[in-house]
Amino acid sequence: MILTSSLEENKRILKENLNIGKSFDIVGREFVIGEGRRLSYLVFIDGFAKDDILLRILEELQPVRQENTSSNLIKGLIQSRIGYIEVDTVTDVGKLQSSVLAGALALIIDGEKEAIIIDAREYPVRSPEEPDLEKVTRGSRDGLVETVIFNTALIRRRVRDPKLIFEIKNIGKRSKTDVVIGYIDDLADKNLLKSINEKLDQINVDALIMAEKTLEECMIKKKWYNPLPQAKFTERPDVAAAHLLEGHILILVDTSPSVMILPVTLFHFTQHAEDYYQNPFIGTYIRWIRFIGMLSAFILLPLWLLLVYNRNMLPDYLQFLGPKEPGKIPLFLQFLLLEFGLDLLRISSIHTPNSLSTSLGIIGGLLLSEFAVKVGWFTSETVLYAALAGIGTFATPSVEFAMAIRIFRIFLLILTGLFRNIGFIIGILITFWIIYSTKTFSGTKRYTWPLIPFDSKALSHLLFRKPIPEIRKKD
Repeated sequence: MILTSSLEENKRILKENLNIGKSFDIVGREFVIGEGRRLSYLVFIDGFAKDDILLRILEELQPVRQENTSSNLIKGLIQSRIGYIEVDTVTDVGKLQSSVLAGALALIIDGEKEAIIIDAREYPVRSPEEPDLEKVTRGSRDGLVETVIFNTALIRRRVRDPKLIFEIKNIGKRSKTDVVIGYIDDLADKNLLKSINEKLDQINVDALIMAEKTLEECMIKKKWYNPLPQAKFTERPDVAAAHLLEGHILILVDTSPSVMILPVTLFHFTQHAEDYYQNPFIGTYIRWIRFIGMLSAFILLPLWLLLVYNRNMLPDYLQFLGPKEPGKIPLFLQFLLLEFGLDLLRISSIHTPNSLSTSLGIIGGLLLSEFAVKVGWFTSETVLYAALAGIGTFATPSVEFAMAIRIFRIFLLILTGLFRNIGFIIGILITFWIIYSTKTFSGTKRYTWPLIPFDSKALSHLLFRKPIPEIRKKD
């Protein structure tokens, strides 16, 4: 639908479509421009418009002289009266409505078929604090926020490359959510970029309820039984900038402080910014400790259970494994109960106010475990190994990958408890088959690259934190 030259007709259309007068926060303000007494209509959303900017614009428009209210009025006002940077014109009613709902001001003048769009919006925003999930001992303390334009600015501040491009789309038939694709033009894979754009254009949902997580599920199709993440998320602008320089593509969703990074492989979830804020030797040490923790999170409990089942075959120096006295509950069920208990404690801590979280940790981690051992539910060894596995899970940088490890551990634990040796072997084979068969978003590299297919140079960069100049020189 196109705007008409009749102000009354345009007002009627906007009042019907935007529910002006029915919805209290959508405001329509009628006023007169200049000596020519040209009626005009200003539409905006209360809470988005900057009051001081709005006041200045009205002060400039109302005293416009007679000669400036005749021909080429729109052009003249934009060039000489509306002293604001982000100004545009539209003739389509749909685009006008979308701009207003996004927070811009729309000015319609009687006798004109164009409307002036003034992007003088201001979203409520929190300060860019360091994200809780990605803290570092040294380095920047700023983090992404829920406003997409601030996030692009935080990234642009770190990558002042003219080839850094941010493309914007609207997704969601009702929400019209702003989705931004960020990439460095001469580093990003053009085929991957085309594929991402096509998938975004094909998304048909009413709204991105859970922001980038809803977007991920709409873009990436995979088997229900595969818990492995195929996209990496970060709330740190320095991490996002580093991935841009490696040729990755970012997807930012308005209202979310997380950035989706594509494409990624298995080993991208094992790296953390802390590695690069320490010197190479310390960074390598931290990385290897993390590898050991992640491996123990997956294999420690099932392997210990398997060794206990085969204690008669163990050498003398491993005879200490296993409880000295059998508990009232089988070891296999003890581990499952501990797994569910740890998950319950984790979920409870999320829903607990910060002022009470310490008390919850004392109750769950100390009192319950101690009393459970005394009552006879658990042996002290099962609690110890479950705690070690839990620490390894929390050492995983990616929350999504940590949950995948937990699911694989429970799966392997169940098979080992039910079928012992053969169950452990089958569980290991199934887990590795799922990892091997998982594809990256781009499809050009395997999820297990650079281990399978083997790339010694890339693998050495993952296993060892090398000096940045050495990496750049070799690359």
